[in-house]
Amino acid sequence: MTQVCIYPKDAARLTGTQYTAGKRLLQRIRAALGKPAGSYVSVGEFCAYTRLPEPEVTAAINGVPVLPRR
Repeated sequence: MTQVCIYPKDAARLTGTQYTAGKRLLQRIRAALGKPAGSYVSVGEFCAYTRLPEPEVTAAINGVPVLPRR
């Protein structure tokens, strides 16, 4: 099953930062979306906020290799 929400560990790994920075990033995303503290952040919401390509983020989280673009 594919993962549909982002955890601080995932955010840190995707952005190349520490766990605490990933935690703060998710807090900023929740605040921007008007979500309560502790609510889940979906992959789509994360990608919209960070402007990272959703297929690549999904592949990185689920451990699937991404095919190079031609």
